[in-house]
Amino acid sequence: MDDLREKYLGLIRDAADESRLEDLRVQAIGKKGEVSLAMRELGRMTPEERKEAGPRLNALKDEITSALAAKKAALGDAALEARLASEWLDVTLPSRPRAQGTVHPVSQVTEEITAIFADMGFSVAEGPQVESDWYNFDALNIPGHHPARAEMDTFYMARAEGDNRPPHVLRTHTSPVQIRHMEAHGAPCRIIAPGRVYRSDYDQTHTPMFHQVEGLAIDRDISMANLKWCLEEFAAAFFEVEKVEVRFRASHFPFTEPSAEIDFRCSWVGGQLKLGEGDDWLEAGGSGMVHPKVLAAGGIDPDQWQGFAFGLGIDRLAMLKYGIPDLRAFFDSDLRWLRHYGFAALDVPTLHRGLSA
Repeated sequence: MDDLREKYLGLIRDAADESRLEDLRVQAIGKKGEVSLAMRELGRMTPEERKEAGPRLNALKDEITSALAAKKAALGDAALEARLASEWLDVTLPSRPRAQGTVHPVSQVTEEITAIFADMGFSVAEGPQVESDWYNFDALNIPGHHPARAEMDTFYMARAEGDNRPPHVLRTHTSPVQIRHMEAHGAPCRIIAPGRVYRSDYDQTHTPMFHQVEGLAIDRDISMANLKWCLEEFAAAFFEVEKVEVRFRASHFPFTEPSAEIDFRCSWVGGQLKLGEGDDWLEAGGSGMVHPKVLAAGGIDPDQWQGFAFGLGIDRLAMLKYGIPDLRAFFDSDLRWLRHYGFAALDVPTLHRGLSA
């Protein structure tokens, strides 16, 4: 038995892999292994010999079994160490550099607005930026003598001498998109129209080209109450607060009747704007019920349908939400500004994970 112990303990100790270890297990304690065959000889021994040899054989079998298990564990640890060494990665090294390009705040905020109104059932409508004065003014009940039609406020496209076609302008709002959508799809409808618009103005809060989103909802039973609810839900979702109170102030726009300015309740604490609380009000845009003449211009019977419309400045909303002080910087193409205020390409706004997550 001492010879068997020395033999197999030495072979187990020198085994190089688990395959060799399994061969040694079969040779030693398998059904036809040397230790197993020795245990079968116990039946031929006298009781005195069996009493002496039995415990020694059992102890030998247990010792070999323990040695096999210990060696198997050691081989497994060695294999794991080798794998870890081959797949080693220094996590303290810098990660991949961030992509140089970023998403402009205007693009990001446009996507945020789209996500919010899409959740309310609004689709996105688009139209040309160069419009005829009929779509830009006449169809929206803006008469020829209105100040907005003056060249000091509107960019008119140059015409060749003798060209008698109606004049075209760089659109001053995205309202022409509403007319085109009504002509093409009729009622009912529920759309937003984000896009670039142009007006002759330039200072810290105005630029000749800026971005606007307008909304239009038409059905048989729509009121100012529906408009107010939509704006309150939008403001709360956009500024990511629980609730924002909306106030209407009577105003006048040629394309709506009645018309109202939109104000959001807010507070200024230490120069910081907080929406949804306080005693101050922030002017946000214009709104109202669509004028019957505008519905008629879009091919919709104003005796059967009614609706509301609103307009909000995308650039202004971006300035308020992300603390951008000067509107002119939006269009300076300053890479330092874009790196500071820009968004990663994969920061796609969604309501379920947070718009600005």
